[in-house]
Amino acid sequence: MKKYLRIGLEVLLVILLVASSTFAYLNFSGKKHLSIDMEEVAAELDETKDTLDKTKEQLEDAQKKTEALEETVKQFDVVKQAFANGVLLQDIEALYKAQKVLNAERLVGLGTVRQLSKGFEDASAVEAFQKSLDIAELGARMQAVCAAQNSLVSAGKKVKVLAECTGKLEKPIDHGKSAQNVHWGYEGDHGPEHWGANFATCAAGKKQSPLNIVGPFEKSKEVVKADYKESPMKILNNGHTIQVNIEPGTSTLTVNKEQYELLQFHFHRPSEEQVDGKNLAMTVHFVHKSKEGKLAVLGVLMNEGKENATIKSLWANLPPKEGEEYLPAKMIINPSSLLPSDMSFFSYEGSLTTPPCTEGVSFFILKNNVDLSKAQVAKFPFKLNARPVQALNDRKIYAN
Repeated sequence: MKKYLRIGLEVLLVILLVASSTFAYLNFSGKKHLSIDMEEVAAELDETKDTLDKTKEQLEDAQKKTEALEETVKQFDVVKQAFANGVLLQDIEALYKAQKVLNAERLVGLGTVRQLSKGFEDASAVEAFQKSLDIAELGARMQAVCAAQNSLVSAGKKVKVLAECTGKLEKPIDHGKSAQNVHWGYEGDHGPEHWGANFATCAAGKKQSPLNIVGPFEKSKEVVKADYKESPMKILNNGHTIQVNIEPGTSTLTVNKEQYELLQFHFHRPSEEQVDGKNLAMTVHFVHKSKEGKLAVLGVLMNEGKENATIKSLWANLPPKEGEEYLPAKMIINPSSLLPSDMSFFSYEGSLTTPPCTEGVSFFILKNNVDLSKAQVAKFPFKLNARPVQALNDRKIYAN
């Protein structure tokens, strides 16, 4: 009996030991898990604190910017109040009216004063900015172009702003000769091989102009008709070429059924386009724009030969000052006098041949040339202002 009692007590003792050990283990394990949970909670609290600290910094930064913006708005309101009486606008309009012809920069200035005096959607301000775009050669007068494009956007107009104009007004670029414009040229460190440093499309574009016109050609189905009329002779030396600005609404180019208005024509020496790998003496480019903003260039190659009466008249009235449009008294010009009688053409999709080298320009290069004399070539103020021919890439050249 004692034996069984002893065995029973031993079994009971073992059970108690096991239970005690299990309880101790569970108690330890629970404390361990609780410790881990507490550590995770502490880490999340630290992370939340960091996020709150960053958010606080961002809010403080935003508040400082808002305060600065509010100060700018107050300053702008003061300027608007100063212009509100319209006296300065009247004085400027009277002054500019006496000059008869305004350059792109003055038109931008006039438009800006009108916006400050009359509001950003003032129709005359919009008209001034649009005219500034029409007479400014893209690239040669980039500040005027960018100012006009950004002002038209501020007036609620749908205008395609050049990539080069994004933020340009806030940070003008200084490249040596001008603090207002990116300086570019045709030779040396500012020559065509360096244009891409400031105008990305000039280097990266795949549809650049000019081209070497060489076969085989695709058959063109386009019908092109120039309807040019007499216009006052408004001449500009923009530092890169001699440009003749055309009175709005006087001359058009029709491609199939789409109409383009002639804005200006200008000259290159030697010809920018080549034919079978050869340049001619000069080229005249007629630049047109449709109502939708598309550009079309009609190019006429000029051969050294007989004296040209129209060129004689132009060269006799060259602007006395670079950068300002010149209107010789009682002088008119008909752009059609620089066209050959036969309008057969080569065509291709290209770009502006000057910075910013914007693509999407339709080119029509006439097969027939016009003459000008050797002396007239020599009298052109620029010895070299032609961009080298560009790669054809996957484009086709068409001929009618």
